[in-house]
Formats: sequence, C-alpha cells, structure tokens
Amino acid sequence: MADLEIRDLYVEADGAEILRGVNLDLDKGKTIALMGPNGSGKSTLAYAIAGHPAYDLTGGTITWQGTLLNELAPDERARLGVFLAMQYPVEVPGVSLTNFLRTAVNAVNEEDVPVREFMQRLRAEMAELGVEESFLQRSVNEGFSGGEKKRFEILQAALLKPQLAVLDETDSGLDVDALKTVAEGVNRLSGPDLGTLIITHYTRILRYIQPDEVHVMFEGRLVASGGPELADELEAKGYDEIRASA
Repeated sequence: MADLEIRDLYVEADGAEILRGVNLDLDKGKTIALMGPNGSGKSTLAYAIAGHPAYDLTGGTITWQGTLLNELAPDERARLGVFLAMQYPVEVPGVSLTNFLRTAVNAVNEEDVPVREFMQRLRAEMAELGVEESFLQRSVNEGFSGGEKKRFEILQAALLKPQLAVLDETDSGLDVDALKTVAEGVNRLSGPDLGTLIITHYTRILRYIQPDEVHVMFEGRLVASGGPELADELEAKGYDEIRASA
C-alpha cells in the first residue's frame, strides 16, 4: 500500500469534467514529476489533493497513509501532513509574513510554538533560502516578485515540515538563479519522511531535482509513465506524440 493512493479519480470544476479516472501512487522518500501541456488537468489534481472547495470529486478516492481524504477540509489535510505550493500564490494585504507563518505552524502542530523558538527557526530557514530579513515586515506576497513568491512557498514548507508536498509549477516565472535557489530548498526538504509531487510543463526544474518517476497527463488522464528519461524525451520531442497517441 502506497502512502498516497489515488484511485480512479474524477474531478469537476464549474460543471466541467477535468480529471477522468486518474490512478497514481506516491511513497514518502520518493519524488514524482507530473508533466503535460496546458489544460491537461495537472493543477486540478494538485487542488483535489489539497481539498480546494472549487473542485468536486465526483468519483474515485484519494487516500493518504490509510486515511480517506475525499471529505476532509483543507486544514484537516494539512494537519495530516499535506502541503500545496500554489502556482499563483495570492496576496494577503495587511497580514504580515511573520504572523501568517506562525499562525500556520501553530494550526498544523495544534500547539503554540514559543515566539522566540519560532523566530529562531524562521530566521534560520530564511537564511537558507536567501530570503532577506526585510520580508518580516511585509504583507504576505504583497508586491513580491515571482521568485520571491515561490521562495515564500518553500519557506512555508520548511517550517510546516509536511509529509506530502505538492508543488504546482513552482518553477514558473523564475529566472535561473531563483530556480536554483528554490530547487535547493526543495532538495533540502527531501528525505525519507517526505513524498514530493512536482507538477511542471518543462524539464528545467528536473535538472536540479531528480525525480524517481515521471508521469504525463493529457486531457485529464495519465497517458505515459516512466523514469527520468521520459522527461528528456518530452524535452526533445514535445507533446505532439502524446497528443497523437492519446
């Protein structure tokens, strides 16, 4: 039995069926890359795992370490160790980064972490990710560049210490330096206690984060699976063969 088991999953959004019978397994200690063209359903799968209310599970199951997630709220899934790094992180004006992170850590751990201990951890993780101290005075994602937003997503993961990290196009909008920094942050989190699902269009981030498996999604279904070499084939040939054979 895998830690994450997705079985025959069907998902709708705004009345349109997006996922059509997805099956996927992921164990802690492993990294899976999910690739595919725009509109193939990759982000929908990410939101379905995290419990986004706009996405309706109309069939199938999502099970995490033996617990059925289908009916659980996002915060309940987070307390079970599920984390989603969003493709388009939202701005939260008026809420400081420090307060947001401490509230999230306390909620997931279901206990109040002492302020001094939390700030020590926060500053240590910020230093590792190259996040400047001035961020502590800023509102969540307000005025952040694309790279800053993605660093902040990984900073959240570093503090929350999830067991399942779903990274939805964490590489989008990043220059080479920011991409390397974010990838290093992900690699630092990796280990036997974390399963990672990386959702991406391109192989750029996979040059820095080595996946154990690569799956390709097209029109709401997984249509190809393989090792890291599959990503290289997609880089060389594009998705035309996938479209033709799907």
